[in-house]
Amino acid sequence: MSSEGGKKQFWKRNVSKVPGSIQHVYGAQHPPFDPLLHANLLKANSKSQSVSMRTKKVTSFQEFESITSDAWDVGDDDDELLAMAAQNLNTDVVMETANKVLQIHSKLQEQKQQDKQIETSPEQLDRLEQVNNKTDITRSTSAVELNRSGLDDFENTSLPRQQSVPSRSTIPLVARIADQNTSDAPLMTEREMFRLEKFRQLLAGPNTDLEELRKFSWSGIPRQVRPITWKLLSGYLPANAERRESTLQRKRAEYFAFIEHYYDSRNDEHHQDTYRQGQKMEKCFRQLFPETTVFLNHQIAIDIPRMTPESLILQPKVREIHIDIPRTNPLIPLFQQASVQKIFERILFIWAIRHPASGYVQGINDLVTPFFVVFVFEYIEGEVENFDVSSLPDEVLQNIEADSFWCMSKLLDGIQDNYTFAQPGIQKKVKALQELVSRIDEQVHKHLKQSEVEYLQFAFRWMNNLLMRELPLRCTIRLWDTYQSEPDGFSHFHLYVCAAFLVKWRKEILEEKDFQGLMILLQNLPTMHWGNEEISVLLAESYRLKYAFADAPNHYKR
Repeated sequence: MSSEGGKKQFWKRNVSKVPGSIQHVYGAQHPPFDPLLHANLLKANSKSQSVSMRTKKVTSFQEFESITSDAWDVGDDDDELLAMAAQNLNTDVVMETANKVLQIHSKLQEQKQQDKQIETSPEQLDRLEQVNNKTDITRSTSAVELNRSGLDDFENTSLPRQQSVPSRSTIPLVARIADQNTSDAPLMTEREMFRLEKFRQLLAGPNTDLEELRKFSWSGIPRQVRPITWKLLSGYLPANAERRESTLQRKRAEYFAFIEHYYDSRNDEHHQDTYRQGQKMEKCFRQLFPETTVFLNHQIAIDIPRMTPESLILQPKVREIHIDIPRTNPLIPLFQQASVQKIFERILFIWAIRHPASGYVQGINDLVTPFFVVFVFEYIEGEVENFDVSSLPDEVLQNIEADSFWCMSKLLDGIQDNYTFAQPGIQKKVKALQELVSRIDEQVHKHLKQSEVEYLQFAFRWMNNLLMRELPLRCTIRLWDTYQSEPDGFSHFHLYVCAAFLVKWRKEILEEKDFQGLMILLQNLPTMHWGNEEISVLLAESYRLKYAFADAPNHYKR
């Protein structure tokens, strides 16, 4: 190394590639390199390579230093490549190629899984192929390689469901039911597999330890065991495994006895006579008390038919049920199917029959949907948003309907004062929410007060619908895992969830300076991208508030 020849030999380049030379990087922030679209850059590179080959014998350290000096010029080459890509890369070609890959992969996956619900016909693929062949712009070699090798890479990796079904209607993100963070992953993590195994062991015992089951369910229930777990936690099924099947048969038969006795005979003539009698009584009341408000007239008109036992048949406001059912999750095609809406109508009708103190109240229709979706998952695999429930056997549909009815009834038994006359339960909870927020975030509370925003104006819906109008359905299902694990989760723990949910948006709330802006924000909170992670953080904060205030209510009373 001391001799001049040794130094010269040390810096001699034995390979054509040197540190600092431009190498194409592929990834989320770098578009695929297209040799056809970047011909100028290729020519420049080819010239530099030919020059380097001719000057290969030049081995001085100064020459080496000049070649590798660009290694420290961070960002210059990247900016140039990105600028060229923005100018020359044809978006239509990229999207067309990606769509074709997804469509071909979808077909292969469907054939492999023998999914009869989704089929991409050969005629559709031929038409797509013809459209692709008519493209004036030649596909890039990288895109062609993606078509060939991408399918091999995707064979063992399932795409998200909403991407693997291009032939179906596109479901908005807010309406997707599949969990974003865990349930939709192609492979379960080791922790998820361990939790699923613990659930299965716990449920397989002769007598399920409900306290232990609640402990495991608080942080979320695996989709595979969620139906049976919800039935146990709601009190619909007994802890004893031997009694479960007989209980299911008895409760399902009891529900359909209600259907036959009340729903199927709702249009009989003697029931119509009772209805006409109620109308006459309402008319007489209005003549006697014309000064009474319209609202009171309406409420008494509802209560008058309840005075006779036979009028219980007519108590449900069937017209209101018919109006509300199509509004139930309108973005999800599942709930727009006629067979599903008929199931919901029967469930709500029978519930109103059996609960004359409240009857049907707007918002109860939303509370059926989580149970219905979870129990549908018990019989199918894959997505449920577009699933045609009429393809299920009649017996299965009847089981789903009866189970949904009884579990919803168990839920509403604990919060029925939310739906009785004047809804006193909701008013108490909204008042408690106001006092709680004033203690945990006085700045937000004062800002709402200064803008003349009443808590009842936005929190009424939070209590009436259990945040179902504020969160995607997938988040509601995850939230209810914890609600059913908490003592009085729907009636008590929900208060702390609402408080944590409101404070979660303190930055956005404080930025709004007037009543109109605050109301628009609070009624359209941006939660469409939420998944399990966001709900877990919300629940953790809610539990912290409950731990601090639940056993010491004077903490939040001034």
